[in-house]
Amino acid sequence: MKTRVRRHKKNFLKLSSLSFALMLIMFGIVTYKYFSNSVISTFSNQKSLPIYRVDTEEKKVAITFDVNWGKDTTEEILNILDKHKAKATFFLIGKWIDYSDKNLNLVKEINKKGHELGNHSNLHPDFTNLTRDKIVKELEITDSKIYDITHKRNKIFRFPKGSYDNNSVSVVKELGYIPIQWNIDSIDWKEEGKDIEYNRVSQKIKPGSIILFHNNTKYTPENLDKIISNFKKQGYEFVTVSDLIYHENYEINIEGVQKKLNL
Repeated sequence: MKTRVRRHKKNFLKLSSLSFALMLIMFGIVTYKYFSNSVISTFSNQKSLPIYRVDTEEKKVAITFDVNWGKDTTEEILNILDKHKAKATFFLIGKWIDYSDKNLNLVKEINKKGHELGNHSNLHPDFTNLTRDKIVKELEITDSKIYDITHKRNKIFRFPKGSYDNNSVSVVKELGYIPIQWNIDSIDWKEEGKDIEYNRVSQKIKPGSIILFHNNTKYTPENLDKIISNFKKQGYEFVTVSDLIYHENYEINIEGVQKKLNL
């Protein structure tokens, strides 16, 4: 009798151990599927981003100008850049190029002085409202206009109003363009005051920053002169966007920071 009880107890323990092991295996499978699906879901839903800033230890900064209509200070800006031997990137609207002979000559002058010309669309529409065909048209028209003047093709692009979504970023990248945003916005178009704008920019500058200015605002030329002068003393170099960013073996994180991959 005692022997039979021991056998039953032993069998029960074996079954219990087996059941527990099976439960652990099932739990592991369910947990793996849950977390792997979560990771896949997270990455599939992650927004496709332009470059906002570059991760670098080099004291390099890119000053950019969204060129638009209004009180044009482009010539003054070019003189200041020359004075400091600094380079910048100018994002051009196709219709702005067509607007006058003066604008066309400014494009020639920007190019002649060694600055970079970027694509800023033809009509400055919101790209989140455009079909693929319309996005292609906006880019190709302005690209052709810049090429006709400079005989150069540059694949740097900035979304009008900084507005984009997954679709527009994907289409732009498929066409071989590199979408560029900014991590420092001067908000110079508000013309809130010279010191306000200067502090807004200067307090955020760090290696790899991309700064947004405009060519038709009141305080930009004076602040530009002051910013370049002060930060060159700190060892900073002002370069074009193309000279700042990585062109291969990189990733863009969820904050839009471009990082070099260690392969």
